[in-house]
Amino acid sequence: MKILALNCGSSSVKYQLFDWEEKKVVAKGVVERVGIGDSFIIHEVPGRDSYRNEYECHDHNTAINLVVNTLESKENGVIEKISEISAVGHRVVHGGERFKSSVLIDDKVIKAIEDVQNLAPLHNPPNLAGIRAAKAVLPDVPHVAIFDTAFHQSMPDYAYTYAIPYEWYKEYGVRRYGFHGTSHLYVSKRAAVLLGKDPKDCNIITMHIGNGVSHTAIKNGKSVDTSMGLTPLEGAVMGTRCGDLDPAVPLFMQQQLNVGPKEMDSLLNKKSGILGITGKYTDRRDVLEHVDTDERCRLAIEIEAYRLKKYIGAYYAVLGRVDAIVFTAGVGENAGIIRQKALEGLEELGIKIDKDKNLKTFSKSGETEISTPDSKVKVFVIPTNEELVFVEDVVAILQNTYKDHTEYPYSFLK
Repeated sequence: MKILALNCGSSSVKYQLFDWEEKKVVAKGVVERVGIGDSFIIHEVPGRDSYRNEYECHDHNTAINLVVNTLESKENGVIEKISEISAVGHRVVHGGERFKSSVLIDDKVIKAIEDVQNLAPLHNPPNLAGIRAAKAVLPDVPHVAIFDTAFHQSMPDYAYTYAIPYEWYKEYGVRRYGFHGTSHLYVSKRAAVLLGKDPKDCNIITMHIGNGVSHTAIKNGKSVDTSMGLTPLEGAVMGTRCGDLDPAVPLFMQQQLNVGPKEMDSLLNKKSGILGITGKYTDRRDVLEHVDTDERCRLAIEIEAYRLKKYIGAYYAVLGRVDAIVFTAGVGENAGIIRQKALEGLEELGIKIDKDKNLKTFSKSGETEISTPDSKVKVFVIPTNEELVFVEDVVAILQNTYKDHTEYPYSFLK
């Protein structure tokens, strides 16, 4: 059984072909610049040289046709015919309140995704375009939606409700939704395995730190609070997003800069965060390289680490008892100095790290405990594997064994 996983952005289509029997990715790639000209595909197969081909893709339909044709081409393919693809899984950023788990896509599901696309105007429309295009190219196989927001639908109302006119929630759906759900799901369940416990017996703080950053408080295996909100703009300091902010600041700066809401939205999402502080960097590797010579780079790292520490403290209070803290994603897995700064001074909370081991731990190290043997709270670095969650949800739905993430016996729970 081969599963095609699609992640469609406004001008890109990322894909992976996963062989379920072999439990491995057999091909992956991306089509860039869809609909904007000079588009191309980069296709990767383990053990082969990367393949790049320029091909004009005016829309997602053409792009997905290109993906399928590349997968079955004689020169670069990994399948003999399109019928080898058993199902297609689609990443959907926002599922609103309706979707608490992955679902088989039908007309009602498409309509429901359409109904909440105003909550994610940059993400849901291209997600929908990808679904429609893939169903046109592969009409005879099941299509499954996997939602970034689903894992966080277990949050209690007092955690997701904002202190704004309640009518905004009832009429417009304004509330905390959270994102990066499949990543938080995967690493929290792997942490439970490393602890030797059932996920339902674990309280865990997960720290997904990449260009986008989100943290989640997980109690008895369920998300009870998370840092991103109505959109991915709320929460921690990110590569280009500001995170938590006095809500009066955008209104004040709109007047000072004489810009409208669209321009301000772009400034907060694309020109703030680490980029806004340093003025030139988003990649933490670049920031850390210049931290001793550039004051703004030093400041950016201190601000980010300070905000991480605040969230750890807040979620410790929410959970009452913490079994483990998990760092994941590009920065979380590789920036030992940021992990160290976020955790130092928390010894009274029972959090102690092995500094030498921490600084030597990277993604390639695999799952690693970086806390000391006498640390009350275990600290892990766990490389995330959102794609595996993605594929297992698809297969479980096809086999009619899927209930939700709290009940399904994922293969990585071993």
